[in-house]
Amino acid sequence: MVARKFIVRHDESEFDVEYDTEDGLEVLKFQIFSLTSVPPEQQKILGEEENRLVEEDSDLDAVSEKLRLMSVTEEAGSSQAVSHTGMSDEELARLLQAEEEALFFQQYRASDNREEFGSKVRPYVSQVLKYEDPIRIEAARKTVPIDELEEKALVSLAKEGNFRPSREEEAHSFLLQLLFWFKGSFRWVNSPPCDGCGSETSGIGMGVALPSEIQFGGSRVELYRCNRCSRITRFPRYNDPLKLLETRKGRCGEWANCFTFYCRAFGYDARLILDFTDHVWTECFSPSLKRWMHLDPCEAVYDNPLLYEKGWQKKLSYVIAISKDGVLDVTKRYTRKWHEVLSRRNITMEDTALSVLSDITKECRKGYTAQAISMLEQRDKKEIEDLERNLHLPDDASISLPGRQSGAKEWRIARSEYSTEEERSLSNSLCPVRNCVDNHVGSIYNAFSGLLSHMGNSGLSKDEILETLDFIRRLLVDLKSAPFKMRKASITSDVLTSQHFKHTASSMDELLSSLSLKKEMEIDGRMLHLCLAAEPVQTSIALPVFLDILTEIIEELNKVNNFDSGVLLKFLKFNRITSGEVLASGEEIPFGIATSAFDGIHASKWEEPNGAKGCWLIYKVMDGLMHELEGYDLMSANDVPERDPMDWVLEGSDDGGANWNVLDKQSSQIFGQRFERKMYKINSSARRASNAFRFRFLAVRNGKDQSRFQIGSIDLYAKEHPTVHEISLHEFHVKAQAIIVCGFQFMAPTTINIIQSHLILYGR
Repeated sequence: MVARKFIVRHDESEFDVEYDTEDGLEVLKFQIFSLTSVPPEQQKILGEEENRLVEEDSDLDAVSEKLRLMSVTEEAGSSQAVSHTGMSDEELARLLQAEEEALFFQQYRASDNREEFGSKVRPYVSQVLKYEDPIRIEAARKTVPIDELEEKALVSLAKEGNFRPSREEEAHSFLLQLLFWFKGSFRWVNSPPCDGCGSETSGIGMGVALPSEIQFGGSRVELYRCNRCSRITRFPRYNDPLKLLETRKGRCGEWANCFTFYCRAFGYDARLILDFTDHVWTECFSPSLKRWMHLDPCEAVYDNPLLYEKGWQKKLSYVIAISKDGVLDVTKRYTRKWHEVLSRRNITMEDTALSVLSDITKECRKGYTAQAISMLEQRDKKEIEDLERNLHLPDDASISLPGRQSGAKEWRIARSEYSTEEERSLSNSLCPVRNCVDNHVGSIYNAFSGLLSHMGNSGLSKDEILETLDFIRRLLVDLKSAPFKMRKASITSDVLTSQHFKHTASSMDELLSSLSLKKEMEIDGRMLHLCLAAEPVQTSIALPVFLDILTEIIEELNKVNNFDSGVLLKFLKFNRITSGEVLASGEEIPFGIATSAFDGIHASKWEEPNGAKGCWLIYKVMDGLMHELEGYDLMSANDVPERDPMDWVLEGSDDGGANWNVLDKQSSQIFGQRFERKMYKINSSARRASNAFRFRFLAVRNGKDQSRFQIGSIDLYAKEHPTVHEISLHEFHVKAQAIIVCGFQFMAPTTINIIQSHLILYGR
C-alpha cells in the first residue's frame, strides 16, 4: 500500500484527500464525491501544476499533489463560467432577476399586516418556554431508556471505527438515537379507536373542551363516532408536553412539540420549526456539525431540509424557528426556489416580517446578560450568512426524496403531500466508501468452531449439545439485559459443577475473549463472575452477533433428525475475511447502509432503494492482501421476501478493482424464509487470488412490484495458505478436533498436510 495526500481545489474550497494508490482512480472519484457532491461521472480532474487531465490510474503517478476539480459543465476557457453556486453566471443572473421581480410585486400583494404575522408566531413562544420547566424535564427524562440509547449511540459510532468519540460526537449520535426511539414510541392518530370497543371511528366534527382538557392545552377537541357501537370518542389536541408524555399520540403538532421538548430535556439547543403551510418539526444545534440540523420526528428523518419542497412538493411560504432565545426566519434553509417562495409570502412585507421577529427576539432575551446577548447575536449573524450562502446551491438531482409517509393516504393526498413513488428513498445515490468494523464477527465464528469441535469430540448426543447451547444462551441473555457499562453475569457453584458447564469449560476462554469478557472467581470458589474485559462498546457490538449465531445453530440442530458428529461440520466457519472497505451503488440511511451486510447481526441489512433491477457492492480487502475465495454465505433479510436477491454474479479483482474476473454465477435462487443462510462454494477452476470482490445483483424475487433490493448478511471465506509455522496452536487444536469429529475426507488437502505435520512435530 502506498499512501498519497492530494489537495483538491474545487470552486473556492480546498479538500485534503488521503488516497491509497492501490485503490484506483474510480475510488478516488468517490472520495471526492463525498466531499464536493460532484458525482464521479461529472468530474474532470486536472493536475493543477502540470495542467494535465487525469483519465487513468497511471495519470495520478505523473501529477503533483495539487489537483483541480471541474464539473463536466465547465469547459476550459468557456465564456459561461460556473460560479461558486454551481450555476453559470447567466443562470444565476436569471434567478436573481426573478427574486427581484417577486420582491417588487410583493408590495402589491402583501397586506403588510404586522399583527397578523405576529399572531401566528407569538403563541409558539409561550409554548417552547414550557420546555424549560424543571419538573417537566425530570418527568421527560424518566420516560426515556437512556442506557439503551447511549449504548446504541456508541455502537453506531463504533461501527464506523470510532471507538473513542469526543463528547460532541457522542452527543450527536445520541440525538439521532433519541429521534429513532421517539418514532417507535409515539403513535400517529388518523382517527382514534373507540374508547368502548376499540373499533374504527369516523369524524363527526368538533366538541366543547372540558376543564380537564383545557388544563393541558386541549382547547380543540375532535369528536369521532364508532363505526360499530356508535359510541362517541373524544380526541383533545393537547399542547402541554407534560400531558403528551402520558398520551404519546397525536399528529405532527403533538409529535414535534413533544420531541422538541425531549431534545431540550437532554440539554440540546433545540427549537420548534413552524411552517405556515401547516407542518411543524424540530431543529437542533449540533456541536459536532457546528450548525443547526433539521429533524422531523414524524418521519424519523434528519438533516434533509429539502424533504418538504422536493419530496412532499410543498409550496412553502414562511418557515420560522422558535426557541426560548428568540425567533428567526429560516425559510431559505428549506428551499432552492426562493423566487417562487417570495411570490407566496403575502402576509406582510419582508422588512415588516423581519421587524416583528426582531421585536419578539428582544422580548425573549430580556434579562439576559450583555455577554449572552452578544454571543446569541453572533450566532444569529453567522446562521443568516450561511442561509444566504447556501440559498443558490444546486439541487442534487441524484438524491430522490419521498412524499410524506406519516398519516393516512387519503389525508396525504388531500394535502398534496403524497408521492405515487412510495418506495423512493431519502438516500438512493452513490454512497461513500465505508470501513467494515467486523473483526469481532470472525473471532466469534472461530470461537463457535472451537466449541462445536470440542462437543463433537466429547461424543455428546444431540439433546446434550442443545441443552449446553441453551445454557450458554440463557447466560448471555442475562448478560445482555444488564446495564451496558457494568455488564456482569454470575455462575453459581452448583452450575460450575454441572455437566452443562463442564462441556463448555475448555472453550470458555475463547468464547469470552470473542465477547471482550473475562472470568473472575470469588476467593471461596463458590461463584464465577463474567465481567467486561475492555471498553463496554466492544461487548455491546459482539453480544448481538454471538446470540444470533447461537440461535441459528440451535434452530438448525433442532431440524436434524439423524444426528451424528459430522452434522456439526456445517457450523465450522474459518477464515472469514474481515475489516475491508465497502462501496455500493446505493444505500438506505441510517438503517440500511452497505456495511450492515457484514456486521453479523440478523436484524440489520443492506438496503438499496433502487436496486431491484440491478445494483452492486464492492468489498476491498484490507491492506490489499490477496485471498483465494473458497466460498461465501448469503442470508435473507428480516422482511419483504420480494426484495431478496435471485440472480447475481460474484467477481474478483487482483488489481484493486480495475479489472474483474467471474468467480461465481447464481440464478433463480429463492430464500424460503427470513434469516435463511445459503452457502455457496467457488468452483476450483474459477478461483484466483483477489484483493477485491464485487457482487452484481441482477434481479430480485419480484422486480415488478418492488424497486428495492435487500440482503441480510454476506460472509466471504478465504482458502487457507499458511505454512506449518504460521498456523496458531489454537487453530491446530480446533482443526485437529474437527478431523476427529468429521474425518479427513471433509478437510482441504492443504489443511490436512498442515495438521499432519503438526502431529509429527508434536508426537501426537
